[in-house]
Amino acid sequence: MSMSMGTSGARERLVVIGGDAAGMSAASQARRLKGPDELEIVAFERGHFTSYSACGIPYWVGGDVGDRDLLIARTPEEHRSRDIDLRLRTEVTELDLDRGRVRARDVESGAESWTSYDELVIATGARPIRPELPGMDAPGVHGVQTLDDGQALLDSLARTRGRRAVVVGAGYIGVEMAEAMINRGYEVTVVNRGEEPMSTLDPDMGRLVHEAMEGMGITMVNGAEVTKLATGDDGRVRAVATEDAEFPADVVVLGIGVRPETALARAAGLPLGEHGGLLTDRSMRVRGHGNVWAGGDCVEVLDLVSGQQRHVPLGTHANKHGQIIGTNVGGGYATFPGVVGTAVSKVCDLEIARTGLREKDAHRVGLRFASVTIESTSRAGYYPNASPMTVKMLAELRTGRLLGVQIVGREGAGKRVDIAAVALTAGMTVEQMTTLDLGYAPPFSPVWDPVLVAARKAATKIRGGG
Repeated sequence: MSMSMGTSGARERLVVIGGDAAGMSAASQARRLKGPDELEIVAFERGHFTSYSACGIPYWVGGDVGDRDLLIARTPEEHRSRDIDLRLRTEVTELDLDRGRVRARDVESGAESWTSYDELVIATGARPIRPELPGMDAPGVHGVQTLDDGQALLDSLARTRGRRAVVVGAGYIGVEMAEAMINRGYEVTVVNRGEEPMSTLDPDMGRLVHEAMEGMGITMVNGAEVTKLATGDDGRVRAVATEDAEFPADVVVLGIGVRPETALARAAGLPLGEHGGLLTDRSMRVRGHGNVWAGGDCVEVLDLVSGQQRHVPLGTHANKHGQIIGTNVGGGYATFPGVVGTAVSKVCDLEIARTGLREKDAHRVGLRFASVTIESTSRAGYYPNASPMTVKMLAELRTGRLLGVQIVGREGAGKRVDIAAVALTAGMTVEQMTTLDLGYAPPFSPVWDPVLVAARKAATKIRGGG
């Protein structure tokens, strides 16, 4: 076992665990602020790729993005050319916080070594939830968290003669992978434990997604718990079984969600929240540890609307976390205030968006609210190709503070949620929102934008006592 010696003189060493959005953003930003003579940077990544868009994997699998390399923002060679010692296919297996070092293992050779650090960044991401069920590890069963996962799925599809795909779970990854498999010409069944797809929406809005998915030829099975994955004589997956049914499958895609990848942090005694993510202060420093930082899908963040910690695994936050960590390690100052929980997705031509709290979130934190739902269109009704859109809005009783917005519709629906995201961040009331000076012309919206129609209705309901 070799030992990388400690730092000498004034030169410090930054060690980064995880080579994707948060980790390499932190390394890159620290390098911008401190040259190689001041700061040595060592980054460990257990996979084959760095700085890639995991969010783009369903679109690559589905064929909208033709080439895997288009998803890679910065290659290992580009990082190394900037004096970042990037070690691929190397997995960190232990943190020694007392002595300021990490143990890493070469995935190919099994060789292990210790590397000391002055500053440590934990950016280990999240791992797909794989229930411990019979057949879950059989060939033909795929998660889609990394580029390696996406490549394994495409390789599996190339070897599969049948055309039946079962997607387990109906969150963002589940609905996006259902679309990807439809685009590839597969018969698609989605088996979902929840009452409706997209549990990040209230069920009444999830119902709209359900109806649209069925209209696209996807078979939706809701309220169904998977009990096992049946395999054939060749050991490969052949069906997904629930309590009372079996769905034939030539390939199975898991879209059940992810959990923070914090086994290393847990073993080292670092503070974790109720969702299993690392807890940091606003500078993204791990609580109680002056030289340990964490960002991306392995941390919990403050929800600015509810005031509680949440796990929100999104590339937007991961890149911001990395920028903030790199700025602080590099001698500057930056903070991450929190999130309002904005997310947008699509399944075929249906756009799905949400920000803030759902009804059950508001109930859970003790907020009393009024809820309104309106139907509108993406453009002026007389303008060609105006499409319907449903907007649901929650506002706090008495104060009228905006609490959340959900939008389901066709082209032009999804990004409208950004209006609400800004209003939530600013702490606006629905009354204040009704006077927002938004861009209008018939090709872009009705004279009253759908979000403002919902705000007017919510304000009227609040004034009338909810």
